[in-house]
Amino acid sequence: MINNNSHNCMASSQESIIRTTNSLTDRLRRNQTLTDAEFQQILQTQEEESLEYLYQNARQVCDIHYGKNIYARGLIEFTNYCRNNCYYCGIRRENRKAERYRLTEEDIINCAKEGYALGFRTFVLQGGEDIYYTKEKLGHIITQIKKFYPECAVTLSFGEWDYDTYQYWHRCGADRYLLRHETADQIHYQGLHPHEMNYFHRMNCLEQLKETGYQVGAGFMVGSPGQTVETLVKDLRFLEKFQPHMIGIGPFIPQKDTPFAGKASGTLSMTRKLLSVLRLMFPKVLLPSTTALGTIHPQGREMGILSGANVVMPNLSPVNVRGKYLLYNDKIHTGCESAQARQQLAERIHLLGYKLCMDRGDSKMQTCISEKKKEDFHESCTEQQPCAADRTQYP
Repeated sequence: MINNNSHNCMASSQESIIRTTNSLTDRLRRNQTLTDAEFQQILQTQEEESLEYLYQNARQVCDIHYGKNIYARGLIEFTNYCRNNCYYCGIRRENRKAERYRLTEEDIINCAKEGYALGFRTFVLQGGEDIYYTKEKLGHIITQIKKFYPECAVTLSFGEWDYDTYQYWHRCGADRYLLRHETADQIHYQGLHPHEMNYFHRMNCLEQLKETGYQVGAGFMVGSPGQTVETLVKDLRFLEKFQPHMIGIGPFIPQKDTPFAGKASGTLSMTRKLLSVLRLMFPKVLLPSTTALGTIHPQGREMGILSGANVVMPNLSPVNVRGKYLLYNDKIHTGCESAQARQQLAERIHLLGYKLCMDRGDSKMQTCISEKKKEDFHESCTEQQPCAADRTQYP
């Protein structure tokens, strides 16, 4: 009798937890926000029934705004040189074991040419902060891509530069810019980066990108060293104020030649929870299911889509350099990660009940943030910062 009573109490407690967590999901879907304590509760839940309910709601919200489309971007990793020395990154300046490369303008244009023939209508130019690609040099590459493929979108993922440089590239035809904020906690930020990199400068760059007119992406690693559920809530609050067009998150994965080589990876579970929470907070945002997700689990990309993500980025880089852009251990770059395997990727997505869409797929988020949110965001970015262009060290 005692055992039965104990079992009944446990079952009742579990049911209560599930009801409470599901009600938080309902409230988040309805209001697109929660209190800090409620965000923490939903991120810490381990109940499978509640998690499935969260994922289901995220999928439903995504379907309302984007239908069953999963947008494909052609990724061109054009340089793995970087002037920065981030503690987590495999292409950090002081990693002497990295096999460095740069693509020529002809290489990059050929990648876009092949991608266009494969049906891609967005090209993502991603690289370390490599000063070899001057403002004018990269601007000319952007101009050439837009000249040959004017209906295509060009997205840059190229780090911190000054306002004039961002403006110049935008005038050359760049449509979007991805710059992960990494963390909205200043102490955590400094734990991930050397002293010459500055939290407030990163935030200022994001604000400048939005003012310039880009569709802007922010984001963070899940499970990075020093991250807590409290810092994750700060990330959600920052994104709430900033209102990005795109949000890129993926699990932290250590790289063997960095100071964080021995750190634990971020988890699939927490990444999925955050993808779903972000979809409910930002119903119209573009939300990638990242390569890192596919690296930590064979079905990781699919699980990301089933958690509310709606973008994938197959690799268009030349085959001979794909294995050199190693931000983290065991990064996948073959099979469905290859743009040439588009049909295989499309079939896997079809099995989920979705369709691989090759359109530009512009964000449906509002182009401008409200004056109140702009004011709130600006208040957090007011300190004087060093110019990113002054960091010119190289391996």
